Amino acid sequence: MEKEGLIQMYRLMVRIRTFDERVAKEVAAGIIPGAAHLYAGQEAVAVGACANLRPDDYITSTHRGHGHLIAKGARTDLMMAELFGKRAGYNKGKGGSMHITALELGIIGASGIVAGMIGVAAGAALSAQMRGTDQVTVCFLGDGATNSGRFHEAVNLAACWNLPAIFVIENNLYGETTSISDVCKLTNLSDRAASYGIPGTTIDGNDVLTVYEEVGNAIAKARKGEGPSMIECKTYRHYGHFCGDPQTYKSKAEVEEWLKKDPIPSFENKLIKMGIFTQADADAIRQGMRDELDQAVKFAAESPYPAPEEALEDVYA
Repeated sequence: MEKEGLIQMYRLMVRIRTFDERVAKEVAAGIIPGAAHLYAGQEAVAVGACANLRPDDYITSTHRGHGHLIAKGARTDLMMAELFGKRAGYNKGKGGSMHITALELGIIGASGIVAGMIGVAAGAALSAQMRGTDQVTVCFLGDGATNSGRFHEAVNLAACWNLPAIFVIENNLYGETTSISDVCKLTNLSDRAASYGIPGTTIDGNDVLTVYEEVGNAIAKARKGEGPSMIECKTYRHYGHFCGDPQTYKSKAEVEEWLKKDPIPSFENKLIKMGIFTQADADAIRQGMRDELDQAVKFAAESPYPAPEEALEDVYA
């Protein structure tokens, strides 16, 4: 990857972290209504994967999806307006944190239902196959989703029909408050790929360049008609399941150990050692993102709410 591409990956990772830190602050202040599930800590997965995608490629997201959207090109001001419930948001304030959709960016949906979008991802991949394009779909899902029947059904059909889909499992060790080790005997969730006859691999999900390479290889195969792949990215969420979660199910030692593996300072140090940029450059990017989020919050706060008579607009049955 060229120098500017590496810097852009770093910039996106910082944008995601800064966005979620600001969301946490606004939720705590009672300004953002409803639930919010933060992506902080997992930035390398979304950024590394989406760096391989074209504008016309698709992604599906999850209830913890802010990072996926930003990595695919979503604007922080329109996202923040959506979280505020404002008309200027991506979905006119009706989607909120867990359901942002931006079809013009290839973001075909997120869902508050665990595993809710895996079948949709397979359907998007099927549409590309039927239309004869070389578009691909990256389906982001959590470790808990791999225990769902929807996971089996969608991956099985994707394998049988040789669909251009890449299933990216973000194993942050917990499904809500339950450790994955309590509900799955496997050490590596990608081992499940063998039962569908597709490639599966487990990687360090906190190393953005490793994610970029592995997902890139899978995307290249899918574009050539070689079918789906499954990639497990081992990572860690820095916050709880939701804003306000006391995280009593995590040990202090575990949290401290994973915070040492924070993907952003790790990548920052690597880029400095490579001579890609200086510490001053990195600091300027961080400050720029704080300024951007100040403006995003201002935009959201000043935007109008939808009118009551708009309640049934854009609702389909």
